[in-house]
Amino acid sequence: MRFRTRLMIASTTIVVIPFILVMGTFYLLQRAVGGDSPRLVNYTVLAFGIILVTNSLILTTWLRKSFFEPIYELNIAMKNIKDGNFDYMLPTDINEKGEIGELYRNYEDMRLRLKESADEKVLREGQNKELISNISHDLKTPITAIKGYSQGLLEGVADTPERQMKYIRTIYNKANDMNNLINELTLYSSIDNNRIPYNFTRINVGDYFGDCIEEIGMELDSKDIKLNYANLTTPDTQIVADPEQLKRVVNNITSNSVKYLGREDGTGIIDIRILDEVDSVRVEIEDNGKGIGAQDIPNIFDRFYRTDSSRNSKQGGSGIGLSIVKKIIEDHGGYIWATSHEGEGTCMHFVLRKYREHHEKTDSEAVVEHDVFEDI
Repeated sequence: MRFRTRLMIASTTIVVIPFILVMGTFYLLQRAVGGDSPRLVNYTVLAFGIILVTNSLILTTWLRKSFFEPIYELNIAMKNIKDGNFDYMLPTDINEKGEIGELYRNYEDMRLRLKESADEKVLREGQNKELISNISHDLKTPITAIKGYSQGLLEGVADTPERQMKYIRTIYNKANDMNNLINELTLYSSIDNNRIPYNFTRINVGDYFGDCIEEIGMELDSKDIKLNYANLTTPDTQIVADPEQLKRVVNNITSNSVKYLGREDGTGIIDIRILDEVDSVRVEIEDNGKGIGAQDIPNIFDRFYRTDSSRNSKQGGSGIGLSIVKKIIEDHGGYIWATSHEGEGTCMHFVLRKYREHHEKTDSEAVVEHDVFEDI
């Protein structure tokens, strides 16, 4: 019930009801006592007093329950909010109508939003601590290796050109590992602020992935990992993408595969396939590694998520690589998923739509479509 209605009822009760009751009582007393005026006046005053007291008690009780008690409950709730207790709920039914009901519903909406924000803040702080811990741990490993091999060079332990080259190559690789970790951290910060720098352009699928494979193949060859590549798209197939960020996607997925190859026979194989799907291009990156359990598949793209088999200090990693991959692919208007069988390997699939020019459209429509692709 709204306050205006409550006030009208209260005003009516204060004025009209006592008047009616007093007049009715006066009439009854007049008939009862006849012409005895003093007795009539005394009874009338007494009846009037009883009526006013009763009416006052009824109004006070009604106003207390309908106004003062809800305000008191709301005051307690706001004190809990001030103390950071976002789990406190108002005990009164929030389905009540009128201003009090609206006030309660607004409080509940505010409480839930504040609770969500506080929970998200706690989660984010925990994730940031885990990220710092992961990065610190993973930076310590290459730094230790760099110091050790540098000291070996300075002390002349590497006394042949072959050993010297091996030491230098190791130092170079460890420095690259550090650089990749720092780049991941920088990109993670950009993702949090939704400020990943994109430079979208049309790229030829065959030429682009051919260059990527050549670069990746050299690295995998140095690790005795076999790389198979197949491009089943037509030579003129194009997509709209940021070349640098798309390369980051391929590199992150490939690096993740390399970490968890770990086959008992020691042979690592990575297959990269580019498939034509009429209006889109599907990229598959498959390895013959340990695989991922079915219970872990839905979570591998979450930040900081690691399967039980990967919680190994030897594997390293910040735990944000695949979440970065997912973000980049989705920002390209595509989607990504994984299939895996434990003991057999994992396959990452991502899909990007093709760039098409429809010559049958008017020049102005073609320009608009081109602008849409450029603004993806």
